[in-house]
Amino acid sequence: MRQKAVTLKDIAAAANVSRATAARALNSYGYVGDETAMRVLEAAEKLGYRTNRVAQALRSGQLPIVGFVPGDIQNPFFARIAHDVETELRRKHHNLLIASSEESVKQEKELLESLRALGIGGFIVAPASATDTRHIASLAREGAQFVLIDRAARAVRCDSVVVDNEGGAREAVSYLIANGHRRIGFLRDDSHIFTAQERLAGYQNALAAHGIAADDSLISVSRSAVEHAIEATIRLFSRRERPSALFTVDSLMTQGALLGLRTMGLSIPHDVSLIGFDDFNLATFTDPQITVVAQPTAEIGPLAASMLLERLAGATMPPRKVRFPTRLVIRGSVSHP
Repeated sequence: MRQKAVTLKDIAAAANVSRATAARALNSYGYVGDETAMRVLEAAEKLGYRTNRVAQALRSGQLPIVGFVPGDIQNPFFARIAHDVETELRRKHHNLLIASSEESVKQEKELLESLRALGIGGFIVAPASATDTRHIASLAREGAQFVLIDRAARAVRCDSVVVDNEGGAREAVSYLIANGHRRIGFLRDDSHIFTAQERLAGYQNALAAHGIAADDSLISVSRSAVEHAIEATIRLFSRRERPSALFTVDSLMTQGALLGLRTMGLSIPHDVSLIGFDDFNLATFTDPQITVVAQPTAEIGPLAASMLLERLAGATMPPRKVRFPTRLVIRGSVSHP
């Protein structure tokens, strides 16, 4: 009968330490006290643990791999970023390992610790939270290199590449107001991620700038998925005084809104005007085509990859904060109410 392989979890339990500590001691990265390190090594020897050859190759630079942890790889925005990052890394003889956090801080933390335990030293991350980023800061202090994309994190000193979410949302809502709309619905996700907060602020700031009182009943909240956005749209437009226009927080929400409005027999833009944040392929295949706030998606991935490779090569300049402007792409989904 084949003997079960000894795992990192077994070593950690035998040495009475966390898996992260055991990984640091076995793979020689970060800080581990001498006594603790010795306890881990003795437990590994006693249990017959064999060092991971992939981790050895990573540490020696023979197998250069970068980790990418997006919020949701099914989101077209992150799928495009992953493609562009992988293309740029391949040009520089690096490989990409992708693991989605599914917008869970707990899952993000576990993924980063597991990837770091393999010896991976560089990460491109879209943080699941703007504030709960202690795990990222801790790994950065231990020597891991990070570039944050799409979302900023206040407590982490590292490079970041984001867009002007607040400005883009403000411009979109202001365009709806300029076309005569006063009851403007907002379809947003239920998370606390950086982009959602900034886009909500842009919506609110545009209303305030034009003297329109905010109305929470015009904001519909759901998970960022097409099927949930359909339900949220139907709830919003089933009200007696429904909105004359709708602004959606991302492309998945926009697609859900389109299907929800069609289910209700509402026509765009005759019954409802629509603007979505994020351009997407179907936006130009609908009739009418959808007005969107476009991000420079094609520039984000290559820049993030390039910045990370510079850090892995030893660059020591202060953290770089890149914020791209957005662009309102006017098509045919907005008319006067």
